[in-house]
Amino acid sequence: MSMYGIFNLILFAALLGFLFQLSKMGMGLSRRVLVGLVLGSIFGFYLQLVFGLTAVATSETLEWTNVVGNSYVNLLRMIIIPLVLITMMASVLRVEEIKSLGKIGGTVVGILVLTTMVAASIGIVMATLFGLNAGELASGARELARAEVLESRLATDRSISQLLTGMVPRNIFADMSEARPTSIIAVAIFGMLIGVAALLVSEEDKEHGSRIKSFVDTTQAVIMRLVKLVISLTPYGVMALMTRVIATTDGGAILTLISFVIASYIAIGLMFLVHGLLIAFTGANVREYFQKVWPVLTFAFATRSSAATIPLTIRAQIEELKVPPPIANISASFGATIGQNGCAGLYPAMLAVMVAPTVGVDPDIGFIASLLVVVAIGSFGIAGVGGGATNAALVVLPAMGFPVTVAALLISIEPLIDMGRTALNVNGAITTGLLTNRFLGDEVEDTLPNIAAQGLQEN
Repeated sequence: MSMYGIFNLILFAALLGFLFQLSKMGMGLSRRVLVGLVLGSIFGFYLQLVFGLTAVATSETLEWTNVVGNSYVNLLRMIIIPLVLITMMASVLRVEEIKSLGKIGGTVVGILVLTTMVAASIGIVMATLFGLNAGELASGARELARAEVLESRLATDRSISQLLTGMVPRNIFADMSEARPTSIIAVAIFGMLIGVAALLVSEEDKEHGSRIKSFVDTTQAVIMRLVKLVISLTPYGVMALMTRVIATTDGGAILTLISFVIASYIAIGLMFLVHGLLIAFTGANVREYFQKVWPVLTFAFATRSSAATIPLTIRAQIEELKVPPPIANISASFGATIGQNGCAGLYPAMLAVMVAPTVGVDPDIGFIASLLVVVAIGSFGIAGVGGGATNAALVVLPAMGFPVTVAALLISIEPLIDMGRTALNVNGAITTGLLTNRFLGDEVEDTLPNIAAQGLQEN
């Protein structure tokens, strides 16, 4: 390793030590996450401005800072499946009537799909106002090669009906290894089915019921404690992740498509405003809400993974926003793969409007109505990981009869826009939890054990 690389790692280690000292001084998690975000951004700018994107010192530094960032993401992904499985089981056991569970799930899915259609509408408006046209994008050899890859992926992808069928668990062990894009929702459904079966057994045999609930409560307490341990590492993970994001951002690629970037972020901001109005409808203070969910949105922004953010999303709803666990668990799990406002709503709608003129389609009322329906259906089963928006485009564009080449042309700036979209996805899931609680809160009995609640408390 070069001397510059060693110096950079010493500097990075010093920043990690500074964050650790802040925790020793009693600074709250939210503030430490913010400090980590700022420090990571500054360090990333330092690497890019002093050494450049392709310098040896930069690559050497990122190789080791990525150990921190990637390890944190891996730890979060490690706890997703056990967290979703046990919390879904516990949620069912704590719902007095099975029909209440159906109401929660139906309400959550309905709100997610509805807000995704609103997001798509905003995307359509912004693409129209900015006059975005796919025909104006230059398609060089590299972009055409990407288009061919996407076309080959499309040829092997499933139809919308098959995507819906794929959400039903077939091999739960494969789904627990996240073998499919719909694995998380399949595990959530399996957890609910196990919970329903356990609830029925409990009604038939009180002794069995007591042992089942004791086992679930104890297991959930252990899982929640594990969640607390992992979440306490968030400031360090966010700092490392932001270092990579800033240090590797290609400014030239961004400038070539600056209009699309601006239009996308204005659309994202408008959808956040819609969320704010919906949050105000629940009676919550919008400013306090965003202060409480800031660490969650920050992590989603840095990782570009709605799925990896599930543990933080559940924690924020239960502990910060006082949403009952059954609602929080379902909205967080479903929100990672259904009705993603940013990736499955805004993005494919904007692309469809951009492509329409190039194939002689007039974006009239009929076109918009059909596009909204396709976006709503296509939002089911989109993987909540980086690149999920491209998968959504591969569903929506062919369904509208459009080529997917434009998706390949925009891959170079995907990471930048995807950060904002992912934060919007996660905020949509949390907003859905609040709205569902507003509609059904009185019907859901919140009996989360004290030990589990304590396991989620911030250090």
